[in-house]
Amino acid sequence: MRAIIPALLAVITLSSDPSLAAGDAALGEKVFNKCKACHTVSEGKHKVGPSLFKVVGKQAGTAAGFKRYRGLKGAEWAWTEQNLDQYLADPKKFVKQKANKSSAMVLKLKKQQDRDDVIAYLKSIK
Repeated sequence: MRAIIPALLAVITLSSDPSLAAGDAALGEKVFNKCKACHTVSEGKHKVGPSLFKVVGKQAGTAAGFKRYRGLKGAEWAWTEQNLDQYLADPKKFVKQKANKSSAMVLKLKKQQDRDDVIAYLKSIK
């Protein structure tokens, strides 16, 4: 019984911490197909939206060669996993709260697992 209680506490603690949520990059690549109409993951290759090559950790609104930023121009935040998660859940709401501007991004990834997977995929791009 003494061994079971600490094990249960560990499981509860680990499963309740959202920062420990892990995405699957392979599944994220499939979810990213929804994003390909506007974005690439190729360095310097932009579409309607900027390339997302090495976006995780990058200062928002700074993709070299991309000039069409709206709400991200002059952004004062980086694309941390937490910021990406919030942005992907509701881009317009996120940018309004962060910069009091509007975002051109309309796609929302409502499912947490989809967001986790896409973030894992973006982190895997080298």
